[in-house]
Amino acid sequence: MATPHNTPKHDLDSLRIDDEQRTRSNLGKRLAIIIGGLILLAGISGAIFSFRGRTPEVEIAVAQKTPVGRREALLNASGYVTPRRRATIAAKITGLVTGVFFDEGTQVHEGQVLGTLDDSDARRALDSAKGDRDSTQAAVQDYEVQLRNARITLRRTEQLQQAGVQTQEQLDNARTAVDSLQAKIDLVKTQVTAAEARIQVAQQAVDNCTIRAPFDGIVVSKDAQIGEMVSPISAGGGFTRTGIATIVDMKSNEIEVDVNEAYIARVVPGQAVTAVLDAYPDWEIPSRVRTVIPSADRQKATVKVRISFLKLDPRILPDMGVKVTFLGEEKHPAKSPGDSAAGVLVPERAVREDNGKKIVFLLKENRAERRAVTVGNTVGGDAEIIGGLTPGDAVIVKGPPDIRDGQSVAVRK
Repeated sequence: MATPHNTPKHDLDSLRIDDEQRTRSNLGKRLAIIIGGLILLAGISGAIFSFRGRTPEVEIAVAQKTPVGRREALLNASGYVTPRRRATIAAKITGLVTGVFFDEGTQVHEGQVLGTLDDSDARRALDSAKGDRDSTQAAVQDYEVQLRNARITLRRTEQLQQAGVQTQEQLDNARTAVDSLQAKIDLVKTQVTAAEARIQVAQQAVDNCTIRAPFDGIVVSKDAQIGEMVSPISAGGGFTRTGIATIVDMKSNEIEVDVNEAYIARVVPGQAVTAVLDAYPDWEIPSRVRTVIPSADRQKATVKVRISFLKLDPRILPDMGVKVTFLGEEKHPAKSPGDSAAGVLVPERAVREDNGKKIVFLLKENRAERRAVTVGNTVGGDAEIIGGLTPGDAVIVKGPPDIRDGQSVAVRK
């Protein structure tokens, strides 16, 4: 019988970690954690010191002297430029467009031909009416010749009847012939007048085929092309145009705004207004209230106000957005040189509040200088400073919210 192999035994004692080795391993881990923390702390501290070392950038504006004779802003509103004279030009009749003599942006004058319609049928009717008139006038000439002959016959008959040669019956017949021809001439002349009227109607139909500008203006829309049908009423299932062009009288441009009815008492006809177009935000346009429409919109609780430009400009276009400021009575400058009532104007963003006081930061030798101010009214986007500033002071408009008095700053390029 074979002798079995000796089975190896696991020596568990050989897997034990020596206490000294365990101590050295734990110490290494701790050192690594401490060193990593120190490196992280040093990075954060460096970033903080670097950030603190940076000079904040600011934007500045120069305080401007308040204009002489300024007005107080009572109310702001927004609206659109609208022309008082704006028309979609249409034909008086339904017809086929045979000519279009304009394009968008074309300057047109009153009576200028804008387009033509097919007038062949109208001209045939006109020629027919003229033919009827001519034939009727020819009949008048024929009757007048007969009338002259009838009068000669009447005179002869009267002479013969007095001589006893002709009878009374023959004289009566001669007189009847003269009266009959005169009546026929009067009738035909009336028919000539009627024919003239029909000619005028036919001529008007021909004229209706020519479309003219009703007033001076600029074409802002071209609504029909050659070959299309136009009609003064909507017809043809949408295939018939109702207009050929839209004309605007640029000289009639004005502003239309809706004012909340709670503030409409501040607006009166003739009131001074400053208008600023959205397209030209730095251009203030002097204007004046033309009228306050005596009707309110119950849904929007507003009243419509129309404002006229004191001087028109080619840059003012219909349907442009516009913001307006209704101004109060004109204020005159102070009489005394020491009186600061005239004040200065700075952007409203430059004014800050600190513990209930209004302050601004001035730029003095690349440092921020805190200055308490007295604020008056606002004029558009500017604040009126009636105390604390002088014209020409450089104020910080945009900068860090935690800016401090005496802090170094740099002007943003």
